[in-house]
Amino acid sequence: MKIILSTTLFLNLILKQQCKKLFFLFFAMFCLFLSNSCKQTPMENICDPHSKTNISTILLKFSLRDPSSHCGINYSKLVNSPFLGSDGSTWTARTIPTGNWASVAYGNGVFVAVADGVGSTTAATSPDGITWTQRTMPVGAWWISITFGNGIFVAVASSSSTIAATSPDGITWTQGTLPAPAVGWQSVTFGNGLFVAIDISSTRAATSPDGINWTQRTLPTTDTWWAVTYGNGLYVAIVYGNNIAATSPDGINWTQRTLPSTSSWQSVTYGNGVFVVIADSSNIAATSPDGINWTQRTLPSSANWYSVTFGNGVFVTAAYNTSKAATSTDGINWTARTLPNTTFWYTLTYGNGVFVALSYGTSIAASSP
Repeated sequence: MKIILSTTLFLNLILKQQCKKLFFLFFAMFCLFLSNSCKQTPMENICDPHSKTNISTILLKFSLRDPSSHCGINYSKLVNSPFLGSDGSTWTARTIPTGNWASVAYGNGVFVAVADGVGSTTAATSPDGITWTQRTMPVGAWWISITFGNGIFVAVASSSSTIAATSPDGITWTQGTLPAPAVGWQSVTFGNGLFVAIDISSTRAATSPDGINWTQRTLPTTDTWWAVTYGNGLYVAIVYGNNIAATSPDGINWTQRTLPSTSSWQSVTYGNGVFVVIADSSNIAATSPDGINWTQRTLPSSANWYSVTFGNGVFVTAAYNTSKAATSTDGINWTARTLPNTTFWYTLTYGNGVFVALSYGTSIAASSP
């Protein structure tokens, strides 16, 4: 018994000694860390390309998109690199084949635009938003809207037409058939595996899983339905010249909503957790987190704001018959921007780090960056 007790006491003593050793070892390492970390860092030349200060400054400018020079070096090309994606602040004039460019979309590595007008067969494609090539639609029609989803572009025609078209690349097109509109199909979007189109002046909508087979649906009221988009599990359609909107979780069942004013609501998009609409002939915009509750916002100036899009964390809008554009990260606070021409800016989109703007009835386009 005494032997067991003695052995136990001896082991306890050894453990205590080991704990003390570990404690003092940890304490010594901690003190060494403090002494090293508290040493004064030697002064660096901020313009030395190998200094930590210079490198951190450049990285900060890169992340904040600060185009100002540093140590005599212009970093504007770096911060506006397409690898970062555009913020819509700087634009360059481009040339596109002449057309009444009504709508543009991006998908499968290509921008595709369609032109309206009686019997129009005009389309165009671009791999980068800079160089454009004219293409031909499958039939002459008033091509009014185009979107991309499920690996295909889908375009719809207005002016009492039942014509639609699909294409994987904007070059080879296949004609399709929509349900008969009351007046004309005005806008098409894609979301949650479904294409949704709205008629300009009735209660008619249509849905399709493939852009080929369409089923007629019913909007909540007869009015001038002007644009439709998809975001956060919800389709949102807006009315031009009224305070009416509508939402649908599936493109089939629609619920009427109320916009904050009776305005010429022209375009709607979604991004950063918010829907944004802009109004023509005004300085009015509006935002909503859910498509249901809307708050009126103010654009930098009054203009014919015709199109709004979202990309790379930024909303961008452009105005018809001006050189005005505006950007916002939240749809609330807007910054005035300048497009390279005063012309009939009509449609915008974003893809592969580039914003693209097209003018109606001209050969004028622009890209950012």
